Order: sequence, then C-alpha cells, then structure tokens
Amino acid sequence: MSEHYPRIRIRAQNGALLLREGLSLCFYIRHPHSSVGPMVRRALEIYQRAIKPDELTLYPLDDDWETLDEKAWENIRQKLLASRVALVRLSDRPGSDKDYHFYYYGRPVGDPSESAFPGTVCALECWLPTEFLEQHGPERVRALALEMAEQLPFCSGHVGLAFNGELDLVGVPEEIRRYCFRYPGLDIVHLGRLVSHLGTRVRGPHWMTFLGQPVLSALGGAPTLRARLTSPGTTVQELNSERAVITLGEWPEAGDTDRGLALPAYRELARILEPWTYFEEHITGNESFLENRRRWERRFLD
Repeated sequence: MSEHYPRIRIRAQNGALLLREGLSLCFYIRHPHSSVGPMVRRALEIYQRAIKPDELTLYPLDDDWETLDEKAWENIRQKLLASRVALVRLSDRPGSDKDYHFYYYGRPVGDPSESAFPGTVCALECWLPTEFLEQHGPERVRALALEMAEQLPFCSGHVGLAFNGELDLVGVPEEIRRYCFRYPGLDIVHLGRLVSHLGTRVRGPHWMTFLGQPVLSALGGAPTLRARLTSPGTTVQELNSERAVITLGEWPEAGDTDRGLALPAYRELARILEPWTYFEEHITGNESFLENRRRWERRFLD
C-alpha cells in the first residue's frame, strides 16, 4: 500500500481484473459536440503522447472489443471531427490490468432534441494507473491535466484517485462499498449518467478541481478562492480570467477513516463548493442503496 492510497485489485474467477485503484481525469463541456470535437481530438492526442504508444489498442464493436487498426483510427478521427454526436471508447491491450482508457460522450448541447435533459454536457474521461503516478511523479500527472485542459472549453473538471474498472458489473458495486467510505478520496465516476444531468454544476472536491463559468465567478474568482482556502498545500492557479484550477496538496490522497485521515483540505473545499455541487437525482435502487449513495456523495460534508 502506498502512503497516499491503498492497493485494490478485485479479480473475477477467471483472473480478469474487475476493479482497481487508479487515476481519473475528467472534463465537462457545455458546448455542442459539433464545435468541440476537434478540441477533444487534440486532447486525445495529448493523452496518447503521455502514455506508451501501444496502450490504447481496443474499441467496442457489436458488443465485443476489436483491435484498433488504421481504418478504425480514421473512423474515430472522423467521428470526432464531423459528427453531430459521438461516443468514443478506447481501451488498453488485452490482458492488461485496466490501466488506460479513454471515454468521450459528445452530445448536441442546446439542441431541441436535448430539451428533456437541460443539464446535458459533453464529457471525457481518461484513466491512468497509479503505477504511472509512482513512476513519473504527481507533477507529470498535473502537467498532463493542464495540457489537456488548455485545449478544452470546460465548465468544470477534476483529476484524482478513483475506482477504475467495470463499475456496473454484477458484484462490483458491493466491492466498491467495501472501500468507498474508508477511503473517501477514491472517486466513483459514472460518466454515462453525468452527461445528461451535470450541466454547469461541479462534482465536489478532488485532488485537482477545475472551475470554469459560471461557478468560478459565483465564487468570486480565483483571488477570493485563494483567500478562503487556508489548508496547508492548497493552491489556486488562474488559467485565464474565466478559469482556474485548485490543487489539494502535492499528491492525490485517498484518506483512511480507520486511521483518522479525513482529508481536511477536501472537506474545506467541499463546504465552499456545496451550493454548486451536483448530487445524483436520477439513480434507482432499493432504499439501502440510495441511502449509501447519498452518504457517499456527502462524505466530505457530514
């Protein structure tokens, strides 16, 4: 176990990895895919350059994963550049431990067809394994996130530790519940649900929390945030007059409630962001499941 986070490896009976700790880099964009597709393509290229060239090798086709060849790459590039909507999922090589993935949901934000979902956003997520963090250090991860953010007109985003894996597979949610309250810094990202509902709200505190409009202005801008955030190691960096990123310490931290590590810097930021934080309203399940979800979403507030 790292001093910053636990080692989690949950495997199926056949040995396939279902769930692990990792890093998640997410950005949410309130512009239609038709206008941001080229920017997302550049962000994907930046991500590809940061990892090994052969890490992204698979894409889904007809309920199975197919090998990415030059024709498939060209189709993906065209989908990002020309389509009204897009769903791009790229995964790492067979037999890997779910180290690298790229997800992008491109939606026609503002289109009448989306009127039933006023919170529609375009969203992308990249995964990195914690081994990447250990090999290259947190500054390399931070630099990658900033380089990607520079390409995107985001309204919010976040980078930090997360449960990476098949989150909706039978049995996996129960495994997540074994760890999620003990390690509050490990995020649970359901990108497919967020794209219809997040809007301009934010997802609470992370190691790196990217703020755009309108939340940054509502909070008084970067100088006001800098004055309000007093935890040691917290920094507020202006990216331009419209955007900023808050970083909570040198390393992303999982915390550990069994050891009294409650992540006070995360709690401080959570209280400031609470009026603009998105709490899921569109999930189903029994009362026990819903109560656990509500408790987890408010883990830095209650």
